Amino acid sequence: MNLPTHLLPTTVVGSYPQPEWLVDRAMLSKSVPRTRMHAMWRLPAEHLEEAQDDATIVAIRDMERAGIDIVTDGEIRRESYSNRFSTALEGVDADNPAVITARTGNTQTPVPRVVGPVRRRGPVELHDMQFLRKNTDRAAKITLPGPFTMSQQAKNEFYKDDEELAMAFAEAVNAEARDLEKAGADVIQLDEPWVRNNPDLAKRYAVKAINRALEGITVPTVVHLCFGYAAVVPGSTKPAGYSFLAELDDTIADQISIEAAQPKLDLGVLRDLSSKKIMLGVLDLGNPEIESASVVADRIRNGLKHVPAERLVVAPDCGMKYMPRQVAFGKLKAMCDAAAMVRRELG
Repeated sequence: MNLPTHLLPTTVVGSYPQPEWLVDRAMLSKSVPRTRMHAMWRLPAEHLEEAQDDATIVAIRDMERAGIDIVTDGEIRRESYSNRFSTALEGVDADNPAVITARTGNTQTPVPRVVGPVRRRGPVELHDMQFLRKNTDRAAKITLPGPFTMSQQAKNEFYKDDEELAMAFAEAVNAEARDLEKAGADVIQLDEPWVRNNPDLAKRYAVKAINRALEGITVPTVVHLCFGYAAVVPGSTKPAGYSFLAELDDTIADQISIEAAQPKLDLGVLRDLSSKKIMLGVLDLGNPEIESASVVADRIRNGLKHVPAERLVVAPDCGMKYMPRQVAFGKLKAMCDAAAMVRRELG
């Protein structure tokens, strides 16, 4: 599969809304789970994989209908962007979690405990990628949780420090990414939102861990940052800038994905990423209204003041799993129409 060659290709960050018949969306809306949340699924185990397959096809078709150039599987099989992969690894005990204070400081979050050497037992997302590849002719992207973020979402009871833990996660991610590339992934993305929660720690070893995770991958790679799901982190609390961004120019990733629409990010920061393509968030997922194509087109044009069109990929701010599906679809459609509009202006 070849990646789109036209300017301003469109993609998604990863997740798409899971149907109410598949998951208990009220339960899902309360948290971004770090341990497993089996109770979220509405179907018994013997029917779950078939149901997830069916819902994945719905997500892929919605993205295609909206006009997305680089589709994902919607992360339909996941309870959160990170827990399915992290809890599948050897050395990680998700059944007897530790409880830590969440980054907001007022809620207690159960997290897996790292009790032995972190190793990949076998492929975790390989079926997801094979299924996606079989069910779309478009360019296909798959996402993995980043090693720094996973090290921050677990209680380390084995390694001498967090850096050693992050590097062990990075090795597991790299082994997975190599299998996903072989299975037909056109783009591989690491989700690393936690580099901005703990920038001092991130400055010490996040780039090293990301580079280890992406070592030897030959398809385009992305590192995604955001300020948290709009459904969980209100826009009023989101800063107007990233505390860890320029450093990502030193990663071997080809693209950096940033949330820009909801926090009204000053796009001057993109100058710090001159060696990268930018996956620019142009859909505000905190606003339940579906933006018009002209509003989204203005956000794309704003990006073009700082990044040449050859280096810009158009995307939502973040994953869309917490939104009503008709709103997610409408926003994606507006985004694709907006990209086409600006593409025509560029000739």
